[in-house]
Amino acid sequence: MLVAIDGPAGAGKSTVARALAARLGFSYLDSGAMYRCVALLADRAPAGSPAQLARAALIELPAREPDGAQRVLLDGQDVSAAIRTPEISADASRLAADGDVREALVVKQRELLARGDWVAEGRDIGTVVAPHAQLKVFLTASPRERARRRARDLGAEPAEVLAEQAVRDERDATRAHSPLRRAPDAIELDTTGLREEEVVARIAALARAAGAPLGRAGANV
Repeated sequence: MLVAIDGPAGAGKSTVARALAARLGFSYLDSGAMYRCVALLADRAPAGSPAQLARAALIELPAREPDGAQRVLLDGQDVSAAIRTPEISADASRLAADGDVREALVVKQRELLARGDWVAEGRDIGTVVAPHAQLKVFLTASPRERARRRARDLGAEPAEVLAEQAVRDERDATRAHSPLRRAPDAIELDTTGLREEEVVARIAALARAAGAPLGRAGANV
């Protein structure tokens, strides 16, 4: 089974998707981490084109650590921390608008999702990467709430994050390749004012209704 979770930055996709995957016993795919890997490669080897780097990169998402953390391996090296800097995040957002980079990473994402049960999150999972997903959820929240969450995670000023977020939202929504939008059959869930546990419980219930094995999702919903 595949649960696709899309939405703008700060909507809670990563946090919710990780917790949901743990609850369901599914694997977790953070598609944004893959774009961050390409951004890191481009930063380290600016001579190669981003698309070439994306196609050649070996990106692995091994099983979660005992504490629930998701490691990211790039060409055999653990880059979990290196890809989370503000600079790499900004570069990854720009690379996400590159059609050739997206094409290369969509191929890798589909290869991963072809086997097993997954919770995959990003901005085009339900529309481009896996339009066949059994459950599609579009997470959103008010702009101020999203900025508050990201500012908390980054240790930045909310006003500064809000301004940067507006630029990113516009870029994501208007890019030529795979713009951010809700799939017609996706269930929209506004997370403003909701606790993580509430959001996870709601989606877990939806997953159970969509066919997730009761032995995985049922006991905790």
